[in-house]
Amino acid sequence: MPDDLQRLARFWGTERLAQTPGLTAVELFAAIGRGEVKAVWIMGTNPVVSLPDSHAVSQALAACPLVIVSDVAAQTDTGRFAHIRFPALAWGEKNGTVTNSERRISRQRSFLPPPGEAKADWWIIARVGQALGYREAFAWQHPHDVFREHAALSGFENDGQRAFDIGALADLSREAWDAMPPVRWPVSRSEAAWDITRGWHGDGRLRMVPVTPQPTRATTDAFYPLILNSGRIRDQWHTMTRTGAVPRLMQHIAEPMVEVAPQDAVRYQLPADGLARIWSRHGVMVAKVAISEGQRPGSLFVPMHWNNQFARQGRVNNLLAAVTDPYSGQPESKQAAVAIAAWQPAWHSELFCREPLPFPAAWHWRRRAAPGVLHYSLAGEASARQWLSAWCARRGWQLQVADGGAVWNLLAWHQGRLMLGWWSDAREPAVDCAWISAAFAAPPSDAVQRHALLSGRPAPPSRRGGGSSAAALGWGNGQLTRPSPAAAPASGRWVGS
Repeated sequence: MPDDLQRLARFWGTERLAQTPGLTAVELFAAIGRGEVKAVWIMGTNPVVSLPDSHAVSQALAACPLVIVSDVAAQTDTGRFAHIRFPALAWGEKNGTVTNSERRISRQRSFLPPPGEAKADWWIIARVGQALGYREAFAWQHPHDVFREHAALSGFENDGQRAFDIGALADLSREAWDAMPPVRWPVSRSEAAWDITRGWHGDGRLRMVPVTPQPTRATTDAFYPLILNSGRIRDQWHTMTRTGAVPRLMQHIAEPMVEVAPQDAVRYQLPADGLARIWSRHGVMVAKVAISEGQRPGSLFVPMHWNNQFARQGRVNNLLAAVTDPYSGQPESKQAAVAIAAWQPAWHSELFCREPLPFPAAWHWRRRAAPGVLHYSLAGEASARQWLSAWCARRGWQLQVADGGAVWNLLAWHQGRLMLGWWSDAREPAVDCAWISAAFAAPPSDAVQRHALLSGRPAPPSRRGGGSSAAALGWGNGQLTRPSPAAAPASGRWVGS
């Protein structure tokens, strides 16, 4: 057993230690898929979205006998495979310490109470360890206990031989730990403390590592002529489990998009703001086209953040191969050989509703955050009218329908409350999203106003009405009238009583 493992065995009083390095993330899910790993505990990450070849990761988790997920979000692409789910704490709810890039350790105090039954990671781990019979090894009662053990291990048999040493903090009382000012390690109780001037190798010298650049594994050909680059955008974080719920952060980019050079837009007949299918040897996705002068010809860019909680076929990692760097294990997430083609569905729709709908599998949808309501943009080939009407009818809702050729709009009401609004056309319908959202909070009070809402846009200023309901919808003063023929669908009717 290596010296470091022997030292750890003495500190913990056990010989049951891993003798070899663990698997990298990509290797781990490949091993799960082969049946070599029977249980996995996923904490604070969303690998079904973040790892390459998302389909393979999903298939691995679906076949795994035991999947445990600790997360702050109730619904994630990874969480749907969990047999056991633990509600964890978010950053502002945690109590402990945090270390920055200059080695400075600071106390982190929670500024929000834990919601519901959410618990700290250390608390969950301790209770599981105790349930497995290791009560003494997991006797922590407070984050201070975890910190003391961590500090004691760093200083155990150190004598200045290991750079990380905060052994001098191992005996802090809870009161002293709670009031601990920021401190930079090493903080050793040994007289032979590690000397930073000696450097990480003991002689004060750096080690230069020669690097030989390797070409990307992604190679284009006649079937996959473009290189796909994935990355971040300004207003979203990782897999959108929190930022995706903030309407303001959706104002920058509201749905999966693909940046295309003007030359490629012409070559592949991609209309600006139209939908496109992108596919590789591993999968397919759908995104809205954004033509950009800053995009290099022959390359596409797609944000990494969208997933099955926010869009159907919106995960860019569906397209990526599980190719990794041989040293770091990092996946090649910046290159994939792909093809692209415009997709012109038979209809587009904007849907606002109070509860999620179980959309047919053939429908394409994108969800965005909206205040007090769910907002979906949808598209499809087969007509949606029969399915949506039947779904609303089963709930006993009164339906108000406008049918004018390609235009088909629907409002669903229940006891005076607006439950659902649907606006569809052969092209993306031009509706006033903020105005519609406000109608869910303060619904129109009479049939005339409801008919105006059925168009998806407020009446022109000369026709706007007044009163409290009109004010809530952003209308001005004056007489309420029906929308003009240009603003309203060709015909309207009530369905139900």
